[in-house]
Amino acid sequence: MMKKTFVILAAVLILFLTIPLLKLIFGVSMNSYFETLKDTEVLSSILLTMKVSLMATFFVVITGLPLAYIIARYEFFGKSLLESLIDIPTMVPHTAAGIALLMTFGSENIQKFLESIGLGFIDSTTGIMAAMMFLSAPYLINSAKEGFKNVDVKLENISRSLGAGAFETFIKIVIPNAKKDIINGMLMMWARGLGEFGAVVIIAYHPMIAPVLIYDRFINFGLNYSAPVAALMIIFSVMIFLSIRWLNNRCGN
Repeated sequence: MMKKTFVILAAVLILFLTIPLLKLIFGVSMNSYFETLKDTEVLSSILLTMKVSLMATFFVVITGLPLAYIIARYEFFGKSLLESLIDIPTMVPHTAAGIALLMTFGSENIQKFLESIGLGFIDSTTGIMAAMMFLSAPYLINSAKEGFKNVDVKLENISRSLGAGAFETFIKIVIPNAKKDIINGMLMMWARGLGEFGAVVIIAYHPMIAPVLIYDRFINFGLNYSAPVAALMIIFSVMIFLSIRWLNNRCGN
């Protein structure tokens, strides 16, 4: 009886999660898809979204993996506070996060400095990347942390006893053994960045990433004009996401 109840409850949730996506994807006519694919603004916005989210992900791989390893391996004063600070961006309203980033990096002096080195912040890919990274980095850090916890410390000790340095051990022993969790964390961060809107629209309405373009077309032209863009974004994202996850699971087995 309990099993049947659980199956029914699970089915309700699965249907709730999948029906809107299927309705969107199959509710758009093929002609609308072809017309949208010919729209260079749509394609450039989707490519920009994927590129910047990927850049943010790789930046956090470089800076976040050491942080995840420290939390996983060491006990120190303030560790719980540090873990809470990492998780806070997932609870902050995204528009509030955008305003916080704008106040921090959009000030006149910092903006001028960033522009002097060819980056900029307001209405730039740098600002978009910062917004994506701020709100999605916890997914990668937390997944990597759990992966590092699952790596047996004995493997590191053996590596060190055989003459390998701490950094060499981290690169050759720890990361390969935590690879699956790291890649899953990268996927979650990348996917979360793809859907970021609230913080991005505060910092950079232009250049338009896909979520901002969808919003702009919905506000100005309505549902019929924005739905094909949303459907294409979902299709491209899901195809890439499932392909990488399948490869990761296959390599991990």
